[in-house]
Amino acid sequence: MEAMNGIVLIDKPAGISSFGVVARVRWLLSQYAGKKIKVGHTGTLDPFATGLMIIVVGEYCKRASEFSKLDKTYEATLRLGSTSSTGDPEGEVTPVSDRQPAEDEIRTAFQKFSGVITQTPPSYSAIKIDGVRAYKLARAGKSVEMPTRQVTIYKLELLEYAYPTVKIRTHVGSGTYIRTLAEDIGRELGVGAYTAELRRTTVGEFDIRDAQQLDALTDANDIILRELPAQESALE
Repeated sequence: MEAMNGIVLIDKPAGISSFGVVARVRWLLSQYAGKKIKVGHTGTLDPFATGLMIIVVGEYCKRASEFSKLDKTYEATLRLGSTSSTGDPEGEVTPVSDRQPAEDEIRTAFQKFSGVITQTPPSYSAIKIDGVRAYKLARAGKSVEMPTRQVTIYKLELLEYAYPTVKIRTHVGSGTYIRTLAEDIGRELGVGAYTAELRRTTVGEFDIRDAQQLDALTDANDIILRELPAQESALE
């Protein structure tokens, strides 16, 4: 491994933060190089989530926003009947309803979440409010007023339904929160919902099948550092 410039595709496991993934790759590369190597990410995944992360190394850190603007595909498991203070299994879960919606009702609800929609991002998110990460304010018990945003849902598929779980696959534009999508679906159904499991499978043309397992990286030589051709852009 000579030049320390490029991207690394990582399959993030559950239970580690995105910053933890970056720190692991940085430590391995820096140990190898004998100096601190610049390493960053192109979009976080929540600690409970798994899946594709594009890690940028060296000069590619300047292109991080290029990758973060790409469309993404997720597979998620929604749990109906309750809400969570964080929108995921790590928050305080509150029962809402024990009504069991029919599958047709769920498919009908999905139709309202297609194309350009308005979302209110979760307060437990990395969005900055007056220069402070929203999740830090929320954890401190401070009231957080999140600004709404327009996002794009290109496709929303029902993969499996066995109450109380709904498994979905969705192709979305940059900035879309799946936790918010789950909550909005639960609200539309009138029974509440939160995201129990979440996995990111694609970012643009990059696929989880080409990603490396983080736990398998024990040495810098294990890391596959990819460089894009000079004329190629991540957005193409």
